[in-house]
Amino acid sequence: MIRSSEAAAMKRRRLNVDSPTQGLVDADYIVLNVVKSKKNQGILKAGVKKEANIAPIVVDKSLKLLVKKNLIKQVANIQSKGRNPYYIAVEFEPSDELTGGAWYSEGNLDKEFITVLRDTCLKVIQMLKVATAEGIHDFLKKRKVVECTSQQIAEILKSMVLDNAVIEVKSIGLGEYHSIPVGSVCYRTASGVALEADPKTIAPMASIPCGACSRINQCTPNGVISPQTCVYYTKWLNFEF
Repeated sequence: MIRSSEAAAMKRRRLNVDSPTQGLVDADYIVLNVVKSKKNQGILKAGVKKEANIAPIVVDKSLKLLVKKNLIKQVANIQSKGRNPYYIAVEFEPSDELTGGAWYSEGNLDKEFITVLRDTCLKVIQMLKVATAEGIHDFLKKRKVVECTSQQIAEILKSMVLDNAVIEVKSIGLGEYHSIPVGSVCYRTASGVALEADPKTIAPMASIPCGACSRINQCTPNGVISPQTCVYYTKWLNFEF
């Protein structure tokens, strides 16, 4: 009887009353360790059964218990559209490969958020005439217009460039670009002045030397290399349209 009690005590591995692991048996720990070993990548139920090497019915029971005790959680996989959830330990955040990243919500593409962010970015660019991804993010953050990250802004802007909604240019540090460091990537609306101008002016405007200059990152308004001392830029400014 004593030996039986000792065996039961060891099997339960009781830690303390408040521990979420209280009441777990050996099989539960095996399943928990398998799930934890996958970190933020998670694992399918079939994978747990294969690696745990215990009876499938026991794995099913352990997974259900561990989820109930909030030791592991289920995460929808965008590729399977939630039909086959992955299991991941609660201390990890699922990888973007599983969830689709910030553009997905509960396994589904958040089209509404994407539309709102695209429209908002376009309005900010129209307001500022020209802006960087960081500048747009700071603008939205200060005004608490849309909650997003600078990475999301950058990704949205790239998609807008591909859709010809905005154009990507590099700052020359003068005029509308005076507040943006020379060489910085920035964005303006596709219907900007240069694109609405007379067709005869389009080619000269598109041939601005700064865009093809290999030393543009070293160019500053008052530096050794600057728009004021650049022979090619001066010739471009004096171009007779």
